[in-house]
Amino acid sequence: MTSGQKPRAFRLTAEPPPNESVTTTPLSAGPQTRIVEEPFEIVDAADGVAVPVAPKRRSPWGALFLSAVGGLVSLGVGLSVERMISDLFQAAPWLGWVALALLGLAGLALLAIVVRELAGLRRERKIERLRQAALDAVSTRDHTGAQSVVQALSAFYADRDALSAGRARIDAAADAILDVDDRIGLAEHELLSGLDRQACNAIAASAKQVSAVTALSPRAIVDVAFVVFAAVRLLRRIAAIYGGRPGFLGFLRLGRAALAHLTVTGGMAVGESVMQQVLGLGIAARISAKLGEGVLNGLMTARFGLAALNVCRPLPFVREAPPRLADVAGELLRAVQAEPK
Repeated sequence: MTSGQKPRAFRLTAEPPPNESVTTTPLSAGPQTRIVEEPFEIVDAADGVAVPVAPKRRSPWGALFLSAVGGLVSLGVGLSVERMISDLFQAAPWLGWVALALLGLAGLALLAIVVRELAGLRRERKIERLRQAALDAVSTRDHTGAQSVVQALSAFYADRDALSAGRARIDAAADAILDVDDRIGLAEHELLSGLDRQACNAIAASAKQVSAVTALSPRAIVDVAFVVFAAVRLLRRIAAIYGGRPGFLGFLRLGRAALAHLTVTGGMAVGESVMQQVLGLGIAARISAKLGEGVLNGLMTARFGLAALNVCRPLPFVREAPPRLADVAGELLRAVQAEPK
């Protein structure tokens, strides 16, 4: 729009009214503007483009409230302990010294807990950085990044004697000309294939145990409690297999990541493999309704274990085949289907 023109309004209609004549006035002396229909290919391509969403701004009032309440509680506890120790010194000096010694032991234990939590978080973040770096190297075909990932993974498992032969083969191929997928796949095969088998065995054992216990337990509250306990123990076991040593905060972080991965990959009972297994529960239901519930709980545990495996594994599945539900729960389903109808 030039500075000499005034704003104008235009009405676009598909057809003019029957009793009215339409006069067209050119907007300017330049080229005319045409309205054309977009091809369906362009629309489909636009639908597939992810639209960036602005991040939600969190209100600082919640964090300020929690910080203020935490500070007040800390001050109250500190003043209470100080008054108690002062009263003990006035009553008997040796009681005051005993209280000071106990306070020192409590502080030392708290320091050890904090150090352990920080160390666990540090190892978890290192595993996440390794996995993200491997994904970036594979997607961008970065050979230098792939070599860095392989070296970092070999150093991460330097304290495991069982993987010494694999580390030696990786070092021997360090100067070889390999593709990005082949180099990361070599590290995946030499260092993680055995750990994958251990994790799958742990998932299968936990799924069978959950299935047996929930099939025999008399109350639903016992089923829920044992399923939660088995999921917590399985997550810790898988994290330990791949080198993570999560504390309380690290475990909560891993659990949230595993549940998020489970939601993204289709939820508890979505997907072809899960649906096929659930449809096979008709045989178990004819045997016993409780047995069918036990099998379903075992499948849920196995599904959660696979999500935890993907979260705790330092590398994505590049050359190795990712484990499926049938790989960790196939024995359970075969045992159920072997029962007489």
